[in-house]
Amino acid sequence: MFKLDDTVGNIVTEFPGAAEILKNHKIDFCCGGDRKLKDAAREDLTDKVEAAEILAEINKNYSDKKDYYAEIDDPKNLSQSQLIEYIIDKHHAFLQQILPQLSELTTKILRAHRKEHGQLLKEVHRLFSTLKMELEEHLIKEEEEIFPLIIEYSQSEETAGSEKTLKGILELETEHDTAGEIIKKLREITDDYQLPQDACSSFELTYSLLKDLEADLYQHIHLENNILFARLNN
Repeated sequence: MFKLDDTVGNIVTEFPGAAEILKNHKIDFCCGGDRKLKDAAREDLTDKVEAAEILAEINKNYSDKKDYYAEIDDPKNLSQSQLIEYIIDKHHAFLQQILPQLSELTTKILRAHRKEHGQLLKEVHRLFSTLKMELEEHLIKEEEEIFPLIIEYSQSEETAGSEKTLKGILELETEHDTAGEIIKKLREITDDYQLPQDACSSFELTYSLLKDLEADLYQHIHLENNILFARLNN
């Protein structure tokens, strides 16, 4: 069972089902995964829910599902190279599919609804375009530079190259923070992706895909910050 002094990143690492609970309460477990639950709740919560209530919800769900999670493959049990392959196949592939879709959609609804919702949709378009550029550069850096260094370092008994690897990880973590802030801002300005009454099907699809992007990024960043990178910092 988990405690208030456990970090939110470790809670999700041990119990992936906690991710949805924390996300529902708007607690950042990816970029802010090194915080204790009691501190993360105090810093992130905007409702009247207490940290102890969230902990009880997590522990109840864990108790109900721990046998199930013990039976499936858990990313934390993968080697560094296997985990990197998993991240690329699952999360990088997802981004390469969804980013072009959202680029087209955010432009489309800005054109269609500029008169009624121009200020909002210009900001959505601007934030998403920035996020898309950041993520595309980020994926290239991971796949071409940092991931090969992590694999090389994890398979070697030598310490040579470790400083370069750790420096690269710090850069990636900073970029994760930037992406996380943009995602939070998108949710804030859209009032938790509440659709206006005159929203068309493209408007609805845009908000739905932005929520999918947020959910996937949270898991993506969690796997890297709290498992892949954390192993090299220990």
